[in-house]
Amino acid sequence: MNQEKIMEEQDNDDAFNNNNEEEQEGDEEVEEQELQQHIVPQPANTPKSDIHAWRKRQSIAFHRNPLRLRRRMSQACRDRLVRTPTVIAMCGLPARGKTYISKKLARYLHWIGIKTKVFNVGEYRRDAVKFYADKDFFDPDNAEAVAVRNLCAQNALEDMCNYLADEGEVAIFDATNTTRERRRVIYNYCAHTYCFRVFFVESICDSLDIIDANIREVKLKSPDYRTVPQDEAVTDFLSRIKQYEKRYETVDEKTENNYSFIKIYNCGERFFVHKIGGHIQSRVVYFLMNIHILPRTIYLTRHGESELNQQQRIGGDPPLSTNGKLYAEALAQYMESENIPDLIVWTSQMQRTIQTAAKINAPKEQWKALNEINAGICEGLTYKEIAERFPEEFAARDQSKFYYRYPGGESYQDLVARLEPVIMELERAENVLVVCHQAVARCILGYFLDTNAEDLPYTKVPLHTVIKLTPVAYGCTMECIPLEIEAVNTHRDKPKNCRSDRTVQEAVTDFRFDQDSSPIIRTKSDIFYNSGGTKIETRDQDGNQIQRYDSVNADPSLNNICSLIQDVPVPIPEEK
Repeated sequence: MNQEKIMEEQDNDDAFNNNNEEEQEGDEEVEEQELQQHIVPQPANTPKSDIHAWRKRQSIAFHRNPLRLRRRMSQACRDRLVRTPTVIAMCGLPARGKTYISKKLARYLHWIGIKTKVFNVGEYRRDAVKFYADKDFFDPDNAEAVAVRNLCAQNALEDMCNYLADEGEVAIFDATNTTRERRRVIYNYCAHTYCFRVFFVESICDSLDIIDANIREVKLKSPDYRTVPQDEAVTDFLSRIKQYEKRYETVDEKTENNYSFIKIYNCGERFFVHKIGGHIQSRVVYFLMNIHILPRTIYLTRHGESELNQQQRIGGDPPLSTNGKLYAEALAQYMESENIPDLIVWTSQMQRTIQTAAKINAPKEQWKALNEINAGICEGLTYKEIAERFPEEFAARDQSKFYYRYPGGESYQDLVARLEPVIMELERAENVLVVCHQAVARCILGYFLDTNAEDLPYTKVPLHTVIKLTPVAYGCTMECIPLEIEAVNTHRDKPKNCRSDRTVQEAVTDFRFDQDSSPIIRTKSDIFYNSGGTKIETRDQDGNQIQRYDSVNADPSLNNICSLIQDVPVPIPEEK
């Protein structure tokens, strides 16, 4: 009897599976017909493969049978694929550092190669409401204002999901999201409708000192209070916080047990992590547990000029040249004049950085992670010798310098991965001097300047120059201080001709080895991390703006991030 029942159940299962397969085959035929109707003829030379096709295809299929296909895509994408798009939704009362965390996190994810964008609901609200929105606009009992704010949040949510459905990997939804109902809407819309992973980040702060400092240093500079007197603005913002407190519900591990989230208390005093899902969320938690808001200064410099620098050779482990030793003395004098308390010095394990830092009166640590990029078979060669011996390799590196890996060596992409622990310690550290190498300095600056992969390997970091970085809210300042010790030029711009059949002369013609005859002046740059990109304004020591970089603006006269540090020549007066 039991055997007959089992056989009957198997027959029913087989019938269900057959019907399901026939239904899927019919669905695939209809889906293919629908896709053909939506396909726009492409030129013959257009690439046929699209790595994001699976994301774009679902929007067409969803119109036909949304629930079943979403459920099927949910199992395939959200639960099984490693690179499922992730939504990071911020939570918390105003003035708790949510936007600070959002921008900092986006910069870190971008630096490690994850396409990330911040969607700030406040910007949507300011775009929709042109008048001054005082505390009454944020009253949860103000039905008209609530409707406007909900519409702005919905628009931001839709734009965010469209970004992830198109090409993004991580999107950060920067808003208060202070109620369980709002978080439920976000989760259902992102996880069920679009099959994205969702991770909540709640910032909780009961320190009045931190809240007051955040209001005065950040919120008063907001466009909301551009024309409002400071005392009036502080009072209004504190009243705005009280409006949010009326309905505030913290993320709860019991009632919201199915969510993945981290709770950050008082800017990193302690953390509560719940149900981490996936590689990206693990990286996010790792980063958030290492950042702090204490004021500090990071000094960055290359080693002094080496003997191989004078010979135009790359890599190796040479000692300092005569000029390099002079720079070591000048650097020690400069750091002493800065009078930095509790300064720590980090060097690589190569002798030219150790010798450069030897006379500085501060504790020193050697990092293997700070060693120069490994040039593999090209170690110890000049650019001309590489072009002669390995023309195809030299051309391949010029074509894609960030991703190119030297045979037996490393790429800039490898170097970024190697430097991630250094970045984490820089986030944890207070005052530190990093004495390193050209490629390493480029990668570290790429993190602070939010440089893209194409520009990062061409950032100019001249010898015998100190770069002083001071992190501030929503950005940092960067001062470039040349110490006036002569040194050769080791920077090579991207050549115009990157073909493998070019001549040796064409391959090295853009490299200028001799010392620049134009002296470099001291400059200061203000870096602003915005939701749409990074803006940098550079001024000379007299306060005159001499350069501007805008990652959103397409004007090539503005976008010159590679030369922010060095290309500010001043004319030399003629000798009489």
